[in-house]
Amino acid sequence: MRPITGHEELDLFSQLPYVLNKELADDLAAGRRRPEWMWVALRGDRVLARAAWWSRPGGGAPLILDVLDIDDSLAGPDRVDIGVRLLHAAMAATLPSGERRPKYSRFVPPDWRDNAETRQSVEDRMTALRRTGARLFVERLRLEWRPESPVPEPGGRLVFRPIQDAEELVSLMALALDGTLDAHGRDDLTRMSVHEAAARHYEDELARYRSPRDWWRIAALPDGEPVGFVLPARNDYNPIIAYLAVLPAHRGNGYIDDILAEGTRVLAEQGVPRIRAATDLGNVPMANAFRRAGYVNFEREINMTWS
Repeated sequence: MRPITGHEELDLFSQLPYVLNKELADDLAAGRRRPEWMWVALRGDRVLARAAWWSRPGGGAPLILDVLDIDDSLAGPDRVDIGVRLLHAAMAATLPSGERRPKYSRFVPPDWRDNAETRQSVEDRMTALRRTGARLFVERLRLEWRPESPVPEPGGRLVFRPIQDAEELVSLMALALDGTLDAHGRDDLTRMSVHEAAARHYEDELARYRSPRDWWRIAALPDGEPVGFVLPARNDYNPIIAYLAVLPAHRGNGYIDDILAEGTRVLAEQGVPRIRAATDLGNVPMANAFRRAGYVNFEREINMTWS
C-alpha cells in the first residue's frame, strides 16, 4: 500500500474504472491533486483498491476524499477489508494530525439502488468508510441542462439586476439560510452564526470562481424589493448554477422558477455545452424546480463525513 510516484503511474492508478479517471491528468497538472494524495493497494501490478483526495489548485491540504475504489471482482469479505486497510494507511500518511478529516464524495448512477451489482459496489465503499468512523451526511441529486432543451422564457413577474458587491450578496445569503433545506447549510449553522456561515461560503467557494461576476443576478419585485438571487458561474470543469435562493419572506409564490430560468438563460447565452447543478435529495422544492426547467438527474452524489 503506497502512493503513486507521479504522472508516470496514472495508468496504474486508473486500472479501476470511475467517472473521474478522465480528469486525473488535468487535476495533477493544475495542482488539484498530488501524487502523495493518490494511494493504491497492489498485488503485484494489479490494483486491488485505491483512494485519492482533491483540493483547489495549490491547496496545502486535501479538501475532499473523492476517489475510493475496490476491485469488485474480488471475492469474499477481504474485498472490504482491503479498502479499510488502505484508508487507514493513506489517511495516517496524508491528513494533518488532529484535524477534522475531509468529507467523502462519490458520484453514483441515479438508480444505483435498483441495480444489485451497482448497489453492492456502492455499499461496499460506504461500509469501508463506516469502519474508519465515517457516517452518511447527505445524498444529492446531480442535474444537467442540455442545449437541446428549451431555454426558459422570462416570467415577467420579477426584474433582475447585477449584484452590487460582496457585502450585498453575503447579506442576502445570510437571509436565505433561514429555514434552509440544504444539509451543508444546516451543518454550518450548528457551528457558526448565520452571517459567518454566509461569509465563509462566499470566501471559500463563490469568490474563487473566475467567471464574470456580472453573470450573477438579484431577483426583485418591480418596486426593487429583493426576492432572491442566482449565481451562474463556471468552475474548473463545467458551467454551473453555483447558488440559487428565494428569501424566506417570498417563498411559496413560485419565484424559484423565474430565478432559475434567469440563471439558465445567462449561461445558455454563452453557448455552453451543458449546465450542471446539484441539490439535496431531500430538498424536494428545489429538485422540482430544476425538473420543470428541463434539467435531468444524470447522477447522484453520496457525501459521508467523520465527526
